[in-house]
Parts: sequence; structure tokens; C-alpha cells
Amino acid sequence: MNQQRGWLAAYTSIKETDLMQRLKIPALLLFFLVLGFLTGCSQNANEDLEAFFRNAGKDMQVKIKPLPEMKSYFALEFNSDGALNDPFKLRKDFNKSAILAPNLNRPKQPLEAYPLESIKYVGMLERAKTVYALLKTPDDNIQQVQPGQYIGQNFGKVTAVTENAVEIREVIQDESTGDWVEQPASLLLNE
Repeated sequence: MNQQRGWLAAYTSIKETDLMQRLKIPALLLFFLVLGFLTGCSQNANEDLEAFFRNAGKDMQVKIKPLPEMKSYFALEFNSDGALNDPFKLRKDFNKSAILAPNLNRPKQPLEAYPLESIKYVGMLERAKTVYALLKTPDDNIQQVQPGQYIGQNFGKVTAVTENAVEIREVIQDESTGDWVEQPASLLLNE
């Protein structure tokens, strides 16, 4: 049995070495062939690109317009003669504010005791070509008003009475400037 193993081992080693010899030559040939292709390609690969970059800048010309001539700076002092108003301060329009200022000495009318938001427009009457609005106060009283009467706590004056609304012009004081300004308001009909 030992002889059989020895003979088989010898046969296998002969067969392997013969096979190795046969495969070694084509493998070496293939290796050198690939190596030749790689070295051949790498020598001239970038020559044309380098030549392009060397010649690319030769045809270019610089086209820069000359800078415009600068005018001399002449500084002016703002409002040197005091004729202009300061743009950073609020200006008051005294005439308009004085016209809009409410008459604080006139007697108050009954509907001026209630805030405008608490009064409700509930109907309209017309007698002798005079239109009256029927307004409901917070204490459930019905009051009649016509254009020209005062209503609300912001010096509101009734300007018009229609089927759908009572138009009012309130005069309030601007908190930042202290001026009197108009503010439109209306009471819509509650159905």
C-alpha cells in the first residue's frame, strides 16, 4: 500500500511540474505583452494636452477699457442756512391738527357716554325727510341719532345714516405726535 502511495505521489508531482512548465511560458508572454501596452500608452498620453495649454495663451490679447476720469468730490453741509427741516424729526402740521381738534367745551350728548363698540345699530326711521338711526345702548335703551350728532367716547360725529350702516368720523389724538387725526368708523345693522 505504501508503494502505491509513493507511485501516485511521484506521478502527481511529475504531472504538476510538467503542467507548470507548459503554463509558465504563455503566462509570461501575456504579462510582457500587457506591460508593453501600458508603457506604450503612458509615454505620449498628455503630450497633446500640454501642447494645447502652451499655445492657448499666445493668441489672447488683453482688452481692458481704461478707467474713467474721476470727478473731484465737493462736500456740502446739509442745511447750512437752516432753511430745510431735519429729516429725522417728526414734523407737525399745526393747521390741520388745529382744525381737527375737538371742542372740549361743548356739552356732551347722551351717546358719548358709551364706547362705540358697545352700541348696536338696530333700525332706521325717516320723518319729514330727516333720517334717524335707532341705536341700542348697553343698558337696553333705544336712542335716535341723525347726521351731525356725536356718539362714542372718541369724539365721533355721525356723518351718514343708510339702511345698512351708520357712518361715523372719530377724532383721536395720535400718541406719538400728539396731533388730532380723523378715523372713520361705522355701525353695521344688526338683524
